[in-house]
Amino acid sequence: MTYSPLTIKRSHVLGELYKRCERVESIPVYLNDASGELLGYVDECLGHYADAFSFHLEEDVCKKLSSSGYNYAFDYEMVDKTAVANSKSRIKLNCMQLIARKSVEKKVILV
Repeated sequence: MTYSPLTIKRSHVLGELYKRCERVESIPVYLNDASGELLGYVDECLGHYADAFSFHLEEDVCKKLSSSGYNYAFDYEMVDKTAVANSKSRIKLNCMQLIARKSVEKKVILV
C-alpha cells in the first residue's frame, strides 16, 4: 500500500463544526462508519497556524477525496461534559468517516 498525505483546509472538512472543534493530534479515518474499513488516519501535523488536516490514506482514496468523491461524517464528544450541549459547546473528534458519494450516470441519447 502506498500512502499519500493529502492536506485540506479544516473549514472545508468540518463545515459548521469548524469553530467548535478542538485541535486533532491523530484520529482514525473509516469508510462509511466507525465499524467500517480503517482507511488510515488524519492529523494536524503542519502545525497550529496551518489550519489544515493532513489525511494519511492510500493514494487512490486520496485521489477520490481530492475530487469530492466523499462526504465527511464525524464521531465526537463534548469537551465539557457537565455543560449543556448547544451550538457553542466545544467538541473533540474521536474519528472521521468518509462516505462515498453516489455517482450520477449520464444518459447518452443517440440521434
